[in-house]
Amino acid sequence: MTQDELKQAVARAAIEHVPIGCIVGVGTGSTANYFIDELGKIKHKIDGAVASSDASAQRLKKLGIEVLELNNVSDLPVYVDGADEITRHLSMIKGGGGALTREKIVAAVARKFICIADQSKLVDVLGRFPLPIEVIPMARSYVARELVKLGGQPALRVGFTTDNGNVILDVHNLQIMKPLELESTLNQITGVVASGLFARRGADVLLLGADKGVQTLTR
Repeated sequence: MTQDELKQAVARAAIEHVPIGCIVGVGTGSTANYFIDELGKIKHKIDGAVASSDASAQRLKKLGIEVLELNNVSDLPVYVDGADEITRHLSMIKGGGGALTREKIVAAVARKFICIADQSKLVDVLGRFPLPIEVIPMARSYVARELVKLGGQPALRVGFTTDNGNVILDVHNLQIMKPLELESTLNQITGVVASGLFARRGADVLLLGADKGVQTLTR
């Protein structure tokens, strides 16, 4: 199967985890887009969606799915999103598409976080994919210096601004042996809005697209 076919397979599998009559949290990125397309096929069975980015919101609206503000939603049974890297312990790096802060917020609210990914995203140790950090613009240089102290090589994502009006530093050459500890350290750096390290709130379920079919991993 091609990578796109694997993404379609996990997107279809994720639909089975969506309760009838619920509001669905929806992520951002190429795999999440396949899920949005599948969601469009059952839009009559759900009450709407919360999107983690403007791009996903527009895609949902084009399919006729009502997009709700998270502040107006009291219960979010499930959130479905992809990952740039994920371990068997279901810690992730996310944010390749730049929506990491909003993804983190929606994931925090959701009762169940389902990650959908193809087999190329499964790793033993996080860090081969550069770790995105969303930063307040005036703190960019300071945060970069602090990241160097942690052993990383930060690079500004040129020409990119998040939906929140901030910049992203992509941190290269990290071997993330202790994701929980690193996430807490990053959160303490003044000027960091959020990191793309999802360890404190990792996935509850991983639907992994593999050549032999969709595998399910849980915490």
